[in-house]
Amino acid sequence: MVNTHLFQTVKGAFLPAATARNAQHAPAYAFSARHQLAQLAATGCLSHTFYASADDQLDLVIALTQQLDPAFVAKAAIYGRQHGYMKDMPALLAASLAVRDVALLSQVFSRVVDSGKMLRNFVQILRSGSTGRKSLGSRPKKLVQHWLLTATEKQLLNAAVGNTPSLADVVKMVHPKPAEAWRAAWFAWLIGKPVDEAALPPITQAFERFKRECAEGVATDLPDVPFQMLTALALNASQWAQIARAGSWQMVRQNLNTFARHGVFDLPGMADAVAAKLSDEQAVARARVLPYQLLSAYVAAGEAVPFQVRDALQSAMELSLANVPALAGRVVVCPDVSGSMGSSVTGYRGSATSSVRCIDVAALVAAAVLRKNPQASVLPFEQEVVKLSLNARDSVMTNAQALAKIGGGGTNCSAPLALLNRQRAEVDLVILVSDNESWLDANRRGATQTLREWEALKQRNPNARLVCIDIQPTATTQAAERHDIMNVGGFSDAVFTMLANFASGKMDADHWVGEIEKVSLAVQ
Repeated sequence: MVNTHLFQTVKGAFLPAATARNAQHAPAYAFSARHQLAQLAATGCLSHTFYASADDQLDLVIALTQQLDPAFVAKAAIYGRQHGYMKDMPALLAASLAVRDVALLSQVFSRVVDSGKMLRNFVQILRSGSTGRKSLGSRPKKLVQHWLLTATEKQLLNAAVGNTPSLADVVKMVHPKPAEAWRAAWFAWLIGKPVDEAALPPITQAFERFKRECAEGVATDLPDVPFQMLTALALNASQWAQIARAGSWQMVRQNLNTFARHGVFDLPGMADAVAAKLSDEQAVARARVLPYQLLSAYVAAGEAVPFQVRDALQSAMELSLANVPALAGRVVVCPDVSGSMGSSVTGYRGSATSSVRCIDVAALVAAAVLRKNPQASVLPFEQEVVKLSLNARDSVMTNAQALAKIGGGGTNCSAPLALLNRQRAEVDLVILVSDNESWLDANRRGATQTLREWEALKQRNPNARLVCIDIQPTATTQAAERHDIMNVGGFSDAVFTMLANFASGKMDADHWVGEIEKVSLAVQ
């Protein structure tokens, strides 16, 4: 008699067998090369994560760029920069084109290398030899020269902030030949050559005057330069307060600890002034801020940041929910709270390591969805689903912190789906937020347990859709792509819009590849 345990009859669609192993050596489904690059382009941080080293990620990206069509690589670079707002990854993809298709690089360069920071990233990556060459070469050199010769004074000053390489290093490498006298004087000033101050453009002249006034103790009005250029000067608390008052909403959000260190909040009225700026409804709307950025600021704010400023971040969080779409139907969101989710969301980056962990982002997604969808169910999971009662009327920050405090245990991505099946729950959308490295539910053969549980759920809910958000995207998933399953890589705030579009049928499961394919390579 046949062994019915081995040869069970499975109801529903034929389930494909797992095709790969994840970082925990458990069965998983491998993404196609295009999907892998698409996810990494939009969300990859090239950092050491819980499961992969920065070198491993770099090797993967280089291998993908060598096997894929250069046109797709170029589109991925544009998408990663313009829609994912990434820095290192688009610069790496652009640098790879300098080896494979330099004409295509010329075509897309200005859309990827759109700032001084991106210019320096591109030069550093290309000269590192990681993409197969260590010199710029004639065409990339001309592209870098063109950026230097067409940038405004403000753009050049912003580009001058940072090292490895510094903008001065870049200028020395490519030897731009400016036609304007002010630009020639500015380049000489940048690399430390003698220059007539009167020949410099106006903002740089003001900066030089301010430095002299600071040395003499008579400095008053601040020059309109990036504040990082002023940090080496002996600024007093009042001058730092000027920086805080004049700064953009995003700049102030990002520098609360800096202002605290320099005594800004000790000045009468400054804590209230900064709090008012951060919680201003119109300012939040103009900044198009979404919850992740505010969570980052809230988590990073030190004890020296006053209560009213931290409270203003919570107020801004609530205001930012206007940019999070409501989701139709019966929604279940499942944040992974296992031990591996305690790692930094952007990976280990030395002193630049983010204080925001993967579990914080998973909790934030869950809390934000609950806030806009009060009837949604939240099922945090590790080995099993963890019982936790959340109040949809509590603040997003409060609920996110409650979820993030759970932490610990192994990863079982099928656990919340199994619970829904035991409860015979009716659902329209399930959102799984994890690092996708499930191993406690590993099967020796056939489909992953996550896909099996999902198929069982689909027997009761034929129109249901599953979104798997991989906080630190890798090359595998627990649920293979198909019309009702979408895999999203990373933690961009744009994820909320993707959720709504996919749930309403406005986006297919092949989102990343499909969206990148829509990018036009025509010169703009």
